[in-house]
Amino acid sequence: MRTVGVEEELLLMDAHDARTSPVATRVLGIATACGDAVGEDPGGEERGYPCPGALVHELQEDQLEAYTAPHAAMATLEAELRSWRARAVSAAGQAGARVIASGTSPVTVEPRLVLTPRYREMADRFGIVTREQLTCGCHVHVAVASAEEAVGVLDRIRAWLPPLLALSANSPYWQGRDTGYASFRWQAQGRWPVSGPPEVFGTAAGYRALVDGMLASGVILDEAMLYLDARCSRRYPTVEIRVADVCLDVRDTVLVAALVRGLVETAAEEWAAGVPVPPVPTALIRMATWQAARWGVSHRLLDPLTSRPRPAGEVVATLVDHVRPALRNCGDEALVTTRVEQVFARGSGSARQREAFARAGRLGDVVEALARGTVGEDDRSPA
Repeated sequence: MRTVGVEEELLLMDAHDARTSPVATRVLGIATACGDAVGEDPGGEERGYPCPGALVHELQEDQLEAYTAPHAAMATLEAELRSWRARAVSAAGQAGARVIASGTSPVTVEPRLVLTPRYREMADRFGIVTREQLTCGCHVHVAVASAEEAVGVLDRIRAWLPPLLALSANSPYWQGRDTGYASFRWQAQGRWPVSGPPEVFGTAAGYRALVDGMLASGVILDEAMLYLDARCSRRYPTVEIRVADVCLDVRDTVLVAALVRGLVETAAEEWAAGVPVPPVPTALIRMATWQAARWGVSHRLLDPLTSRPRPAGEVVATLVDHVRPALRNCGDEALVTTRVEQVFARGSGSARQREAFARAGRLGDVVEALARGTVGEDDRSPA
């Protein structure tokens, strides 16, 4: 069974006020003393697989990242995700901060850069894009057997990624304003030179040639700056699916992870059998992802294969049906069925953020709701 590891990026908020708290270095110092953090990684990406989990720096002092070890069972993955959130909350509390799982900050913020040489160079080269960047995603690593299998998988899952964003959408606010989007994080990510849906690569050599061409252009610093919605890991035997927002509810994170593994397993079998890549142009996948970012699961999504609008529930059901044999083989079918129903019943993180604001019209209430939801204190349905 393919193993799965997850990276969650989390925001740090002041313990008493509705503002971000740029104390990541202090929080990680506290976590290091407890054995829960590791030193700075100059590569800045892909630190988790296949090592044990840890808390680490991200781009800004207002955030940190928690990553898990690889797991075969979704139950153990969920337990570790909950554990890292709890440990992050504990360390942050000692630094006068709290932790929220939100794709963007609900309140106005001027992010403070983590002062590593790589991040300084990013700030010099990309200017306001780096200075304003404060987004939190959920990155899922799934094991693959070879570079060729990895590219075969990427080519066959690309059209299926937008529904994952819709299910995870958890970033409706930007600089204290409702953007109208369920995932404004995905919009903000689009300002980087390399982002969004991947192309069809065909072979591992084709993938490598495109990456080498991007590096030779001198526009991006390194391979870690391939902020595509899905990519090959440059260090580990995995594909990394990066399209999702960090989820408010850990149960939704596990839902995304289970669906991603199902997609990877299904695509790997298709690649091995010589099934052709679905002929969906990248421009249409970008439109489908935009639609998912705009509405989440509250409106219509684009069908992954026809690019025609359909109710979100039908599109997600099509995704589940597509990967159902893989879900069944992994023992994840019941979990996915139940948790998809829960998302549609209670709403994704973006809907819950807006509900919190609607009660009294205060963004501080959104922060409070996020802090509770991050550690599962307002779970609305059974696990």
